[in-house]
Amino acid sequence: MDEEILKIAHVDKERGFRCLIERYQEPLYWHIRRMLPGHDDAEDVLQETFLRVYRHWNSFKGESKLSTWLYKIATNETLRFIEKNRQTLLSLDEMGRESLADVPDESPDDDNRERLALLQKAIRQLPEKQRLVFNLRYYDELDYADISEILDTQVETLKTNFFYAKENIKKYIQKHYERL
Repeated sequence: MDEEILKIAHVDKERGFRCLIERYQEPLYWHIRRMLPGHDDAEDVLQETFLRVYRHWNSFKGESKLSTWLYKIATNETLRFIEKNRQTLLSLDEMGRESLADVPDESPDDDNRERLALLQKAIRQLPEKQRLVFNLRYYDELDYADISEILDTQVETLKTNFFYAKENIKKYIQKHYERL
């Protein structure tokens, strides 16, 4: 799929870019959304991500996968947004702003929603690097080599971060699950 997008873009940049958006809009949105507490912020960062991709479209050399390049840009845009809005995001998060569990899904089971909310709280309490690695590995199902390129971190360090993230999530859930 990525090769087709690049071939199309080589002939027609606008059409190739539309194909890229069609292919990556949803996965990049959810990647960004897992790092930010609200839908509107995630939409804004996604738009900034695609603007940056469009501006730098010609600089993609194919030295990495297209998906890796896109995730790296989305991650950097999200981190930039978080840094710029840290105080606002912290206060909104403390107020219990919209969580992913508030988003409608196919299974309206209240017990599953509570478990999902608990998992999200556990993930949100992770240190930033662990949270990023966990989300990229668990939700986005990226391999360590791709995550290494996205985060500019050695694979062994990523594996360690992922291990500690899982352990911290388990501890958090065990500690808070009885309260459900």
